[in-house]
Amino acid sequence: MRSSNPVFSRRGFSRDSGYAGFNAAPQAGGPVAAPGGNPYAGGNPYAQTTEPYAPPVGPPQAGRMTMDDVVMRTGMTLGTVVVGAAVAWIMQLPLGLAIGAALVAMVLALVQSFKRKPSPALILAYAAFEGLFLGALSGLINAKFEGAPMQAVLGTMAVFVGVLIAYKTRLIRVNRRFYRYVMGAAIGFLLLTAVNLLFAAFGGGDGLGFRSGGLGILFGVIGVILGACFLALDFKMVEDGIAYGAPREESWMAAFGLTMTLVWIYLELLRLISILRGD
Repeated sequence: MRSSNPVFSRRGFSRDSGYAGFNAAPQAGGPVAAPGGNPYAGGNPYAQTTEPYAPPVGPPQAGRMTMDDVVMRTGMTLGTVVVGAAVAWIMQLPLGLAIGAALVAMVLALVQSFKRKPSPALILAYAAFEGLFLGALSGLINAKFEGAPMQAVLGTMAVFVGVLIAYKTRLIRVNRRFYRYVMGAAIGFLLLTAVNLLFAAFGGGDGLGFRSGGLGILFGVIGVILGACFLALDFKMVEDGIAYGAPREESWMAAFGLTMTLVWIYLELLRLISILRGD
């Protein structure tokens, strides 16, 4: 069951009159605002057509998002996930309650995704319930395949570091075309997952076979690759938010997106490892 979906977090950073999307063009010379205006509302660097693109960097302003803000909020959110997972693992939370926690986490993620502004309480609550689900699921899988959760954690860390290095060295270039391809692939992936679940629910077994055997391995690899692509989108959001002077509260949205993506990658790796060790 997929309880967190990085697709929900792709809405851009909020601004005074809406959202920073892919259709706005950056002002020449960087995000220079008119006197008294919002320096972040000047435009969106995704619309830039030249590559490689380095977003303009201006002097830090009070009340604007910084990298330290993003790191601190992400640490708090991931820390909440870890605490929730540890509680569920130690208490051996039943699978039924874990699925309930996953549903609550999904609802909270959807509510936050459609809010105009990030809510720290909602994000941390999502992280807590997501942690309960992950801890219970990881405990069950560890009982069958000892060490699989730790392998998935190490794999998630490796993917994160690898994508970060590739992004910083511009081996991965995030532009509008990249965004369209990733979103299209993600929608297709989720639709296939939903169809597979329906077949499994009404027909029994593994549905269309996307969760076991050779097809399951292929599907899992595609899921991890999609997660890596979403990480690149997250890094771009953070970079652009800092460069364009996003409000400091938007660091919570950056933490929310990163947490959802890392949970996605962990779940796909955990399932992939289970399939490989079960064959």
